[in-house]
Amino acid sequence: MIATLAVGLVGGALEITGQATSARWVISAFAIILALMQVRGMADDLRAGSYGIDLLAITAIGSTVVVGEYWAALVVCLMLSGGEALEDYAANRAKAELTGLLENAPRTAHLLGPGDQLTDVPVEQVVVGDRLLVRPFEVVPVDGVLESDAATLDESSLTGESLPVDRRLGDELLSGAINGGEAIEVRVTAPAAESQYQSIIELVRQAQESRAPFVRLADRVAVPFTIGALTLAIAAWIVSGDPTRMAEVLVVATPCPLIIAAPVAFMGGMSRSARNGVIVKDSATLEQLAGVRTAAFDKTGTLTYGEPRVTDIHALDIAADELLMLAAAVEQYSSHPLAAAIVDHARAAGHTIPAPEDVSEIPASGVRGTVTGHAVAAGSARFIQRETGLDRLPLPDGATGVHVAIDQRYAGYLALSDELRTETPATMAALHRAGVGTTMMLTGDGEQVAHHIASQAGIDDVRAELLPEDKVDAVNGAEHQPVMMVGDGVNDAPVLAVADVGIAMGARGASAASDSADVVITVDDLTRRP
Repeated sequence: MIATLAVGLVGGALEITGQATSARWVISAFAIILALMQVRGMADDLRAGSYGIDLLAITAIGSTVVVGEYWAALVVCLMLSGGEALEDYAANRAKAELTGLLENAPRTAHLLGPGDQLTDVPVEQVVVGDRLLVRPFEVVPVDGVLESDAATLDESSLTGESLPVDRRLGDELLSGAINGGEAIEVRVTAPAAESQYQSIIELVRQAQESRAPFVRLADRVAVPFTIGALTLAIAAWIVSGDPTRMAEVLVVATPCPLIIAAPVAFMGGMSRSARNGVIVKDSATLEQLAGVRTAAFDKTGTLTYGEPRVTDIHALDIAADELLMLAAAVEQYSSHPLAAAIVDHARAAGHTIPAPEDVSEIPASGVRGTVTGHAVAAGSARFIQRETGLDRLPLPDGATGVHVAIDQRYAGYLALSDELRTETPATMAALHRAGVGTTMMLTGDGEQVAHHIASQAGIDDVRAELLPEDKVDAVNGAEHQPVMMVGDGVNDAPVLAVADVGIAMGARGASAASDSADVVITVDDLTRRP
């Protein structure tokens, strides 16, 4: 576009100084070069399966140059280059907001050699059978089995399970899971290239390659319009006998609204969205959104807050507030993710948490200590059964229970779950009003939890216990197309790539999801979806 304007200035200067012939040659040569560049680009587009409005503009440039109307040719060049420049600017600005797919991929591993000698090596050099050390809160670099007695891991980015998962000696660990507060040893069962994280990346690549190119409305309209304009131009030449008539028809018919107005409108829409925290990567996505008939959602971090919260306190022969205070007292010294949720809930309720004594934590089981003279234990059902000698404990419905024993007697449990966002039901209703016929939940969580959340949210179709490839199949097999998919985890990246419109929760989601999606929401607010 800048070159077109520069050539226009040079041509104008030559005209003013009486060198009209030189101006004609300079402008005509530039117009022909630009037209040839467009021809090459048009050929590449046709091979890629897309088409558009280039042919009419190229024909108009060529005909105006031939009949000597070189200034008209330059105007068409300005429209053509200006529209493309505006569209590229909008798309590049959107991409600048995003990070690469591999940004969070594990790059190094802590190799345990003879005599437990620790060496940091590139993750690609790890082979099956190696022993690795995974430090607290690090990502498991490759698939393996747990060599330590127990571990607590965050697998939410892989499976969608929002609550931490306890693993024991010999259990399988997946790359991409985040270790808890204790260092663990892992025996490698698969090299990096064959591990879970790399498998998800490969799924994303395949999904992006398999998705058919979307032809914008402007381009679909342009094809019959171009044929009609060329027919009329040739007829004008034949009837008048003057080739200038053909050039005039083509210049007038050059679809300025399609060349300039469509990119300007798209840029306006993309800019307006960006101000609201919605980054749309390309203009075609805006048109695709208008036709969406099914909206699919991941559960964890999308329909829910993505973090455990205390939702109920079930106390036996003790006040609920006292049970919460005693549990929080011992849990404040625990590294388990659920412990932080209990302590936060107690503080939010205005309790002063007493300092415990003789606190000890049993990894992946629970914690015990002495609080105001009472022996308090809090943890899993199995742990509290051992503490109390009971065979069975009550279990919370649709939630995870942290059980509490006081002086070796069962005192009740605190139910924790990943709470539904307050705005989720209103968001589903707004999507239906906007023309979306079906809402779906695609989650790796269990059936009970998934249906519990879906009933609260007003979701029409629930699919639970899904792997990343199962989510791809669910979107491809949806009854009502096109499909919009909303997710935030690494495990959502493949389905975001294959959906007609993929929307990533970028404020707190994985970079893999943001990179494979068409739209990224940069604020943690579900109401931006409608």
